[in-house]
Amino acid sequence: MLSLFEIAALLLALSALFGWINHVVLKLPHTIGLLLMALVASLVLLMLEQVFPALGVTDTLQGAIGQIDFYSTVMEGMLAFLLFAGALHVDFEFLADQKWPIGLMATVGVLISTFLVGTGFWYLTDLFGFGVPFVWALVFGALISPTDPVAVLSLLKSINIPAALKAKIAGESLFNDGVGVVVFTILVAVATGAGGNHGEVDFAHIAELFVVEALGGAVLGLVTGWIAYRAMATMDEYTLEVLISIGVVAATYAIALRMHLSGPIAVVVAGLLVGNRGVRVGMSEHTREHLFAFWELLDEILNSVLFLLIGLEILVLTIDPSHGWLAAATIPLVLAARLVAVSLPIFSLSHWLVFTKGAIPVLTWGGLRGGISVALVLSLPDNENKPLILTVTYAVVLFSVIIQGLTVKSVISRTVDRTLL
Repeated sequence: MLSLFEIAALLLALSALFGWINHVVLKLPHTIGLLLMALVASLVLLMLEQVFPALGVTDTLQGAIGQIDFYSTVMEGMLAFLLFAGALHVDFEFLADQKWPIGLMATVGVLISTFLVGTGFWYLTDLFGFGVPFVWALVFGALISPTDPVAVLSLLKSINIPAALKAKIAGESLFNDGVGVVVFTILVAVATGAGGNHGEVDFAHIAELFVVEALGGAVLGLVTGWIAYRAMATMDEYTLEVLISIGVVAATYAIALRMHLSGPIAVVVAGLLVGNRGVRVGMSEHTREHLFAFWELLDEILNSVLFLLIGLEILVLTIDPSHGWLAAATIPLVLAARLVAVSLPIFSLSHWLVFTKGAIPVLTWGGLRGGISVALVLSLPDNENKPLILTVTYAVVLFSVIIQGLTVKSVISRTVDRTLL
């Protein structure tokens, strides 16, 4: 069994190696290249294990990856820092200008998508002879509906897109994962009977818990973000101010988990406050440069390790080939639900707001799923429905990151007015 340091060393070394190969040879977007190479390497190792079982290389790597609790690593570790880093660089004025479409897509849009995907998945599983209960189909809808902020923000670094549309994509991805996690948690409790109504969906109770967790997380983020930037305003020492930013992320997320509030929403709000209000009144230009440089570097490192892990996770997942056709049928279902979830808010607001030409196809195709969906599905309690939901989730995530991620530039060039770029 490898030690924690050896596992960390292995992941960092592979991230550096694959990153170098991608930069020199493949020249794909960094995170997509890492995931693709990790996936190919995993599949090659699995095939070698079948042909040359005495090699033992696959067993060593499987043992190392198997020791990593993907859910805890992502949802209780990396995610807080990745979300804060993303929120730190978002211009609050652009975000405020797009508050209505962002707010509707991140809340109503997630709920619409959860219901549409869940209902469609329920019918598909019956059609393919698997018969997943409706509440478990809704659980799948909840974990796959939110766009992944890590994947989306990483993608936005490599594409040229109008500022208003970029604000919508970034803002929605930062907030809808928190909403999706809340809905997912509630539905899992319903499905497992932890909420007292086994298998029965109490929408009023879900709405109540949703409001408490989401709004409570936002209030917590406002409080801790305000404390952080006020503390920064009392000094001009960038090392301490960077340390304060790290401390506020860790403390905010830990408090949110302890109080059963939305940790993702809390750290996003804190990040927006520090990155905007804090920059203007709480730090010098010298400190701002060091703070932003630190979080950009940390963001790149954690992104690299996360996407590497997604690719390597195939080594320890039990994938049932009989679920392949269902997975293939679910991909267009998820995209269709995303199209509806994006279109309805935009159409409802189009009488008052002007939207960038091509906003709907770009928001639909650019809504990537990633590590959060994988982490959530791995967190499900063991039951007869988990293997099927796991296989389908992994297929949707791989299609989303690789196929959608590599072709979204083409969608933008075909649909968005070039004079706005």
